[in-house]
Amino acid sequence: MKITVLTLFPQMYEGFLNASIIKRILDKKLAEIKVVDIRDYSLDKHRHVDDTPYGGGAGMLMKVDVVHRALLNNISNDYTYTVLTSPKARPLKQSDLERLSKLDEMVIICGHYEGIDYRIERYVDEKVSIGDYVLTGGELPSMVLIDGILRLLDEGISADSLKEESFTADLLEYPQYTRPVEYNGDSVPEVLQNGNHELIRKYNLKMALKETLINRPDLLENRQLSEEERKLLAEVVSEM
Repeated sequence: MKITVLTLFPQMYEGFLNASIIKRILDKKLAEIKVVDIRDYSLDKHRHVDDTPYGGGAGMLMKVDVVHRALLNNISNDYTYTVLTSPKARPLKQSDLERLSKLDEMVIICGHYEGIDYRIERYVDEKVSIGDYVLTGGELPSMVLIDGILRLLDEGISADSLKEESFTADLLEYPQYTRPVEYNGDSVPEVLQNGNHELIRKYNLKMALKETLINRPDLLENRQLSEEERKLLAEVVSEM
């Protein structure tokens, strides 16, 4: 996969692209990421990229012509998928990451200031938000998007690590523990120590249902519960 990021602040990506799993994925050539400074496409000798909005209003808007030039010069073909980071979109979901991870090439446009001249949306395939709040720019959302996509690529991380994650099946992930067995009076549940894989499976499913019921009950509304899950969920409710 090739991802090109159009941004006013390319320096923000230096640490992000050179650490942890992201660096390992890039080193293995599983993906290619190019960070482009939108200012390079300004025709102004001072490299201006923004202007005041028509009709008045606070703040400045990124200019449509500058952003469009940056976009045109970084699209390889007609199949390049263009994403605009924006708070004016449905919040990103795991299913969106799975869908986007199957693309061959993507360009991410990072807004800034008060946003971008609305006319740029004509050239955008999809707007992406990471939540119902506003940030100073689209750089952090673009990093969230990239991180979420790259870890889903084949050989990006262990396939087993993806099987039972939160949101993969409209359930939050069950609690997990490691050594020491006891710490400050808190112990690892005994069922996880006995080596009975079937009991462990049922316990983890029950705890996943409990975590979801407490923290994201809306997810259970979208899930078709199996008979086993209905019984375990009833146990959770009776114990609360």
